[in-house]
Amino acid sequence: MSRFVISCGGTGGHLSPGISVAEVLIDRGHDCWLVISRKQVDARLIEDYPQLEFVRAPGSPLSGNPLGLIYFIFGQIRLTVFALRFFCKVKPEAVMAFGGFASGGIAVAAFFRKCPLVLHEANRVIGKAIRILARFALRIYLPEEVTVPWQKRASQVRHFGYPVRRQIQKIPRVEAREEIGITEKGKLVVIVGGSQGAQALNDWASQCLEDLAMEGVSLYCVTGLGKGHEKLKEVEGKNGKRIKAHFIPFTNRMGEVLSSADLVVSRAGAGTIAELIQCQVPAILIPYPYAADDHQIANAHYLQVKGGCVVLEQRFIGKLTGAVLDLIGNDERLRSMRQDLERLENKKTSDVIAEDLEQIASGSSNRITTGKVEISV
Repeated sequence: MSRFVISCGGTGGHLSPGISVAEVLIDRGHDCWLVISRKQVDARLIEDYPQLEFVRAPGSPLSGNPLGLIYFIFGQIRLTVFALRFFCKVKPEAVMAFGGFASGGIAVAAFFRKCPLVLHEANRVIGKAIRILARFALRIYLPEEVTVPWQKRASQVRHFGYPVRRQIQKIPRVEAREEIGITEKGKLVVIVGGSQGAQALNDWASQCLEDLAMEGVSLYCVTGLGKGHEKLKEVEGKNGKRIKAHFIPFTNRMGEVLSSADLVVSRAGAGTIAELIQCQVPAILIPYPYAADDHQIANAHYLQVKGGCVVLEQRFIGKLTGAVLDLIGNDERLRSMRQDLERLENKKTSDVIAEDLEQIASGSSNRITTGKVEISV
């Protein structure tokens, strides 16, 4: 039995894969602690996992103003001290970090403790945190087909993809709708803005109701925490039929929500895309235009090339209603997209990551010294 610490807080895109890996490690008889942030989204997401050990750590994300930079630096110092004390207590044999502001201090503490560090990059553009921390890492997990211009040891890189939580499973559409209280039997569009919501998509969802209703299309919108209250709207469609639109701020049942959809409209975070693939639901992706290094645009275009989505930039959101109606009315196109998504599905990601972590913890993987890392494939 080995001991692992997983740093995965701050957003659903970081926390969800951490939960997925932790579940497998615990099933294999290991001890595992998940270090998360104190943000509301983390608190809500962990409610369904009382069997896992979560540790709330200090720290705040980096913002663009001088005061925000000071808070960030101070938070990283506090996080490093916290992690050093915590590691002295639990004595991990490997530490895994999923990037973001919650990873910096954890990785530094792992370095000082001479504990093997493993990094996971979910997006198709390697983020700043992973780039900075790479020099301390024994292993880096990247998405398939992602290459980088810097590397000395090819053994340092593994292309393992994104670990999806067990809760996120494709189930029959009728069953999925029953599970989340959707009684409509016609076409359904689901809007998902990621774990933190997307105001532009929420605004579109409120404005497009009549147009969708006239085509008999219902709507289910996950607005994001702090971006509205749960409500149900009814709009008159053709022949006086009442069409429903559901708005909820958060859901712990994303597998059922996605499985209930004929079409999803969403941002293009790596976690959302992995869940779309898992549930095999076609999507129109609206990449967040201010994402660091335009990583959501890279994520979205990759899935579009693979046939699983259509990409529409936010500056063209005025065309979204037409795009939705065109696509949701084309059953043959939707069927083809579902088949392409099925070919992309990989259910074993968490298992292969857990196996690699076991090897690292046992010392069977070669350890590297610090220095500039040049990752090649």
